[in-house]
Amino acid sequence: MHLYKTSQGHLLYHQKNYFLLQGDWDALINQADLFHHLTQLSGTSEKITGEAATSLLNTNLLPPIGSQEVWAAGVTYLRSRNARMEESEDTGAADCYQRVYEAERPELFFKSLPHRVSGHGQLVNIRKDSKWDVPEPELALYINSLGKIQAYIIGNDMSSRSIEGENPLYLPQAKMYERSAAIGPCLLVIDEPIALTTSIAITIYRNGEKMFDDATTLANMKRTLNELAGWLFKEMDFETGAFLMTGTCMVPPNEFTLKQNDVVNISIEGIGVLTNTIALKK
Repeated sequence: MHLYKTSQGHLLYHQKNYFLLQGDWDALINQADLFHHLTQLSGTSEKITGEAATSLLNTNLLPPIGSQEVWAAGVTYLRSRNARMEESEDTGAADCYQRVYEAERPELFFKSLPHRVSGHGQLVNIRKDSKWDVPEPELALYINSLGKIQAYIIGNDMSSRSIEGENPLYLPQAKMYERSAAIGPCLLVIDEPIALTTSIAITIYRNGEKMFDDATTLANMKRTLNELAGWLFKEMDFETGAFLMTGTCMVPPNEFTLKQNDVVNISIEGIGVLTNTIALKK
């Protein structure tokens, strides 16, 4: 089932029908068994027509986040390790990414507070003090306050490769700034773990021209999703749960950098498409 957040209520798509759910978003999603909870709600909630649902999704769609923090994992794919090593080669820091890739402990970092997160159809920013910027298409997890994965969502972990490449200690500035994260368009809530054969793809357009596209599957991830969730919750409590981006395997060639008004489409099989337009912070 798919759960959308709109300004007029929360829209649940289940068994080819739409249901309008009301109430607090955090209380709705932070369940011990979200799939079972939503299944029960669909039996007692207002059913709306496809036309009305389409109108809500086209005009009132919000980022599917409440009070949750967004975190991210790095260097979880071999391609990501290689890209980090390439961008930091001149600084002598390339070896640290190889060490992270091989280590038992993953790289986890804070990405965003909810008010800085963009949703589907909204702007994401590149930094004015960066010369080399890329989107990072990622599967993101919603993990409840008990540390259990409850839903899956598309994430865009915007990244300044020029800043991180100067020094790995600049990671916070390379990764964390206004509208540097996007998630959407909905939560995929299923009663079993997402299949590793699930495909994830990205396409970047500039003035209508395709500049980059790539695709892979979750099977190329070195670490398991439960492993990443477990490390995040090992010494942290999240009262309403947390979102965790799980890393990227698709990186544009080194000569490519995002420009204002570029359009980024990230798709994950079974979830949908997250679209964002590139902007500079005003």
